[in-house]
Amino acid sequence: PGGRVEHDPDVGAVVVGFDRHVNYYKIQYAQLCINVNDGCEFIATNLDEVAHLTDAPQEWAAGGSMVGAIKGCTGREPTVVGKPSPLLIEYLEEKFGFERGRVCMVGDRLDTDVLFGTDNGLRTLLVLSGVTTEEMLLSLENKIRPDAYADTIKDLIPEGSN
Repeated sequence: PGGRVEHDPDVGAVVVGFDRHVNYYKIQYAQLCINVNDGCEFIATNLDEVAHLTDAPQEWAAGGSMVGAIKGCTGREPTVVGKPSPLLIEYLEEKFGFERGRVCMVGDRLDTDVLFGTDNGLRTLLVLSGVTTEEMLLSLENKIRPDAYADTIKDLIPEGSN
């Protein structure tokens, strides 16, 4: 009671992503910077809901839950710089001058990796070694379809290769 969090009025951007040590103080500090500092940007690294963080067969709250906490207390939508945002592919395309149709996005999530590929004109390969299961992929509710899928990335390497 009666506590006050002081914040730096010169903070011009708050970047939110996965944080194993998220706490109320960090949420309050971010909220103050975004809501009080003129022009302070709210940037999200990704909106992943869950992730596999250990060998345990369970999903853990991921970066999207931290972003959700900041959205909830600021009423602001972040600029997403990670997948599926086009910012990364636009930068890489400008820097290296490749044809998007010759690039294959390989990933283990439909809602970030595969969506990044399909939304940005890339070929897509989903591996089922992460968050997305074959049941999720093949369900009638799923609207995100990769060009191909495999159980693991190892399936792409011919037997006997190093």
